Amino acid sequence: MSTHKSLRYSGWRLLREAFRGQQGWTPAWEDRDPEAAYDVVVIGGGGHGLATAYYLARTHGITRVAVLEKGWIGGGNTGRNTTIIRSNYFHPQSAALYDLSVSLYETLSRELNYNIMFSQRGMMEIAHDQPELETMARAANAMRISGVDIEVIDRAETLRREPLLDPSPRARWPVCGALLQRRAGTARHDAVAWGYARAAAARGVHIIQNCEVRGFTTERGRIVAVQTSRGVIRAERFGLAVAGNSTMLARLAGFELPLQSYTLQAMVSEPVKPCLDMVTLSTSTGSYISQSDKGELVMGGNLDRSPSYAQRGGFRVTQSVVAPLLEMYPSLSTLKLMRQWGGTVDTSPDNSPIIGPAPVEGLYLNCGWGTGGFKAIPAGGTLMAHLLATGRHHPLSEPFDHGRFARGELVDEGHAGVAH
Repeated sequence: MSTHKSLRYSGWRLLREAFRGQQGWTPAWEDRDPEAAYDVVVIGGGGHGLATAYYLARTHGITRVAVLEKGWIGGGNTGRNTTIIRSNYFHPQSAALYDLSVSLYETLSRELNYNIMFSQRGMMEIAHDQPELETMARAANAMRISGVDIEVIDRAETLRREPLLDPSPRARWPVCGALLQRRAGTARHDAVAWGYARAAAARGVHIIQNCEVRGFTTERGRIVAVQTSRGVIRAERFGLAVAGNSTMLARLAGFELPLQSYTLQAMVSEPVKPCLDMVTLSTSTGSYISQSDKGELVMGGNLDRSPSYAQRGGFRVTQSVVAPLLEMYPSLSTLKLMRQWGGTVDTSPDNSPIIGPAPVEGLYLNCGWGTGGFKAIPAGGTLMAHLLATGRHHPLSEPFDHGRFARGELVDEGHAGVAH
């Protein structure tokens, strides 16, 4: 069949399926009814929960697994972020964790047989004055020791890579240089969730949507079942991967987590022709920008530090994001914003995740990722699956155990201001 005829056939098929209610397409995964018991129940059907289920089945051979999602797959933070993937973190514990994730992302489309649209376009953190550039150089040296690919580039190279940046030395946010990670990039957030869901289901995992966890059943100090909107489900072990709702589920299990939930807002412009090749972040302002495959300019910034579960934007934060970006990219000032949204993220005292056993036996935690959850999905799933399968830490997850707060062994990544 010629290319022209093939495209025409595909177009007619799309139109026919739209009117028929998509009767001719096979679902990517079966939405199951829950059974009475499983070996492992993963609470949370976002990226981390789905990846955990997939690696339990693929790596550890544990297939009697249920993923419980109170809404629909990809309807939480996994579908409400700005898709940035990178590993340029300061502390060696963080660098190892996120570098594992980048490495897994690099082969994930082939691994899942599903195109997640991973684009390693690179990321630059702009320095606006000489002292900031010197601080970046020190950070880069620490990252190199940890094995992270990172380099400091001068003003001329920065402007060559992003020619729309205002080159004037009298600009409000002048360009003095940048920290560059070439392996960084973006992926399609929905595709990551759908790819893991399909691959996990193909290995026997039950994906159960519209199933809200409302309580836990404990026997002799150990959690043995969850009480849900679709009945009681028993298991040997339970994993908790519910992002901004972690504290609420922890209270149902009888303990407190040192986390606070905030709204992280983002927005996109109307689509335009390709004009930004890289992800660009201003550490001083917290604002960042990239261009999606659809041509929209994706923008975001710092957390709204008012504790909230509201998944919506607000003008004050929008202004704080857009204003510095327009100073840096004056030519974008005529574009219209198309939409804005928010995701609920849970942040820990040291801006690093909590991975490990909960204070209640039988429950394991994957939470506290703050603004870094999407980029860590493959690594978070790998480490959580190891915990659930063996009951022991993986060497990479051990520094992020819940007990580090009592021991004072923090992995403080708050120095960078924003950790997208």
